[in-house]
Order: sequence, then structure tokens, then C-alpha cells
Amino acid sequence: MTGITLLDGGMGQELVHRAGDRPTPLWSTQVMMDCPGLVAQVHRDFAKAGASVATTNTYAIHRDRLSGTEVADQFDSLLRMALDEVRNCGSARVAGAIGPLRASYRPDLHPASAEAVPLFAEVARTLAPACDLLIAETVVSIAHARDVLAATCGYHKPVWLSLSVRDKDGTELRSGEALADVLPVIAQSDAAAVLVNCSAPEAIPAALDILAQSGLPYGAYANGFEQISAGFLTARPTVDSLTARHDLTPKFYAEHAMAWVDQGATIIGGCCEVSPAHIAEIARRLRLAGHTII
Repeated sequence: MTGITLLDGGMGQELVHRAGDRPTPLWSTQVMMDCPGLVAQVHRDFAKAGASVATTNTYAIHRDRLSGTEVADQFDSLLRMALDEVRNCGSARVAGAIGPLRASYRPDLHPASAEAVPLFAEVARTLAPACDLLIAETVVSIAHARDVLAATCGYHKPVWLSLSVRDKDGTELRSGEALADVLPVIAQSDAAAVLVNCSAPEAIPAALDILAQSGLPYGAYANGFEQISAGFLTARPTVDSLTARHDLTPKFYAEHAMAWVDQGATIIGGCCEVSPAHIAEIARRLRLAGHTII
């Protein structure tokens, strides 16, 4: 059958659940500081569940996100801390995560290229030597895609671009721009794979039909939140304002994931609210269907 890359699940939400704290603007970065070793344990649990890729806990480590906090001067040490936590976790590969600048789901806050590209590049420069690949996550606009792809080239590591689409229309980025309009940007880059993440699982099939046109390996990892409303996007949001779905059991989520494989996806996994139990069920279903996890 097919070789499938199985990503891990939602590190940030898993950390918050295990630590018993409410999310803060520093989110998973704060938990990493308050509970040393917890990130490493989550990495190990996802690997035991069958994930062949461990994603570093660096999504929210950007200078602009740390600005104004008590750890604004710890950018470099936080990146090193996250890299230390992922070592020897048991997954075959490590993906260096690069999240959005300023805030998630907010294309209107994405800075001009002259500011964005150096900020992304600074993270990529630190992550690349310690990772097998770089993954730009929750990319919500064409400008965001262009800037992060420009910033991550030249480090001799594969770059996976992961886009986030509107929960009610998988053919549109969170910016409202057509997902198809990002394909020329991808074609002019060195991207090695293209995915859709942090979107409702129901929106992903329409997105995959478009991503398949890129000619690159493609895939998806959805979140387990109720649909993200326009009202949620009016501030710098944190995930404590979102509600987890109660219907997204491991079995139900795995059914979505297997349908993506049937669409040709070769990279699947989970985003926010997707736990090791969800990944374990996907791994079980993949093997049952005769696929190989690579």
C-alpha cells in the first residue's frame, strides 16, 4: 500500500491539559518553563502512539510574541530549551515548527516582508541544524506564505508549508484569499510538501483537492476546536477563548484522517486538541489498511 508520514498531535493543548493551567499569551512556552520535562514526556507519548515525526515546541517562540513579557530577553534560550526537550523522544524525524508572527489566525497583523522575513529566518537558522525538516504552520495568507518560504530557504533542510483555511470553506485561506492562489507562490519556492492544519476536519477535503494540484506531497492535520468565529479574531486571541469539540473522539478523528489518505494525502496527524490517543488510533487504522508508517 502507501507509505504514510504520521505527525504528532497538538503539543500546546496537551501541555495545558497536563499542567492543569489556563492558556496564556505565552501558551506552550510558559508551560515549558513552569514544568521542565513535560514537553519531553508529551513528545515520547506521541512517539509511542506511532508518530514518526516529532514537532518542536517552538510554534510561539518569536521575538515579537515574547515582546512585553518577562521572558522577552530569553528568545535564544527558549529555542534551545525546546530543542533539548525533543531529543531522543523516539520519533524517526524532528520537524522544527515555525508559527505565525504576532498572533495565530490574524492575517491582518502579519508585518511587512521587510520585517517578517528576518524574524522567520532567525528562528529557521537556529532550528535547522538540529532538525530533519522545517514546518511553517498555520499560514493564513499569501503574504505569510511568501515570507516564510523566503525565510526558510537556504538551510539545506526540507520545508513543509502548512496552511490554515476557513472552517466553513476549505477553498479559502483564513485571510479570505483563494487557497488556489497560493499555488504559484509554492511553485516558485523550494517547498518540499504542502499541508493544511489548524482547521476544522470537515473543511480539509476541499483544501486537499486544491493542494493536490501543487505536484508536491500533501496532507493535513486538523484541530479539535469548535469553529473559529470572526469575533474570536478581533483581538490577539489565545486558545482559552476556544471550546473543544466533544464529538472528536479518536475513532471519529481517525475516520477523517483515513478519508484524507483516500484522497491521496501521505502526511497526516493532528493539531490542537488531538492527543496521543487520537494518533494511536490513526496508526492502528493505517496498519490495518495495509499502509506503512514512515
